[in-house]
Amino acid sequence: MPTSAARRAIATFGSVNVDVSGFCQRLPRPGETVPGQRYTIALGGKGANQAVAVARLGGQSQMIGRAGNDTFGALARHRLDALGVGREHLIFADNVSTGVALISVDARGENCIVVIGGANMTVDQALVDHSAETLRLAPVLLLQLEVPLAPVLAAAALTRAGGGRVILDPAPAPSGGLSSEALRAADIVTPNETETEALVGVRPQTASDAATAADLLVALGAPAAIIKMGSHGAYFRGRNAQGFVPPFAVEAINSVGAGDCFNGALAVALARGDELPKAVRFAAACGALATLGPGGAGSAPTLAAVEAFLESQPS
Repeated sequence: MPTSAARRAIATFGSVNVDVSGFCQRLPRPGETVPGQRYTIALGGKGANQAVAVARLGGQSQMIGRAGNDTFGALARHRLDALGVGREHLIFADNVSTGVALISVDARGENCIVVIGGANMTVDQALVDHSAETLRLAPVLLLQLEVPLAPVLAAAALTRAGGGRVILDPAPAPSGGLSSEALRAADIVTPNETETEALVGVRPQTASDAATAADLLVALGAPAAIIKMGSHGAYFRGRNAQGFVPPFAVEAINSVGAGDCFNGALAVALARGDELPKAVRFAAACGALATLGPGGAGSAPTLAAVEAFLESQPS
């Protein structure tokens, strides 16, 4: 049975990876080898990143997923414990490997990533059933697409049946887009530029582009949409509000996981009762600060850091 803390927790249902990141002056072209300066091995996966962001911002956080009972799984277990993420529903299996992301990062903080799903691809209805009470009682559920879609939709249905809100990060976006059923399963869909293009055929670079893309997502079934454009800002459209949050000026080091920090912060803001415009601005600030860190879960800023940053910005 979940503890009383788990009953009040923001839940994240999704992927747990270990990120192996190499840092270089520029990303290699196909067939090219470039020298790198250093590498890191750290907790990652869009699910774990979002769960850690929630915890770092002071939210009660529960991670629901699967990892291997291997060396990388032990690393994930240790880091989640150290960062304050509950893992009652993170299952460690003997017969699969922990998911791994192989990441190259250039001097501008841009990246390219190869993900090997491993245990993440064994997430199924049994895990939904195992975590059903936590899902039903979650005020907000964070979802991504680094695990199979069917259990993602089942988890969403449980949280919504319990009165909670569901945030879907459609990443990685399927090549054929998402069905109306999948888009309607969430309360808010939050694609970045690449994912937006895959879903609706528009690659947003401006607020106007993003508004068009958000309209298309809503027309396809999404109740609300937030278009994350990184250094170009974020556009949101909900039932009763729409608008644009300009980008925050920061000197990015590594953008890996910044979008996950955005989503974790959005969940925290919505769970505490913020309206959508305020919640998106808070999330955008968190995402901007995350680019100043080493990437992945380790880049998630604290609540005090985000609040201080927002106070220093023009309103």
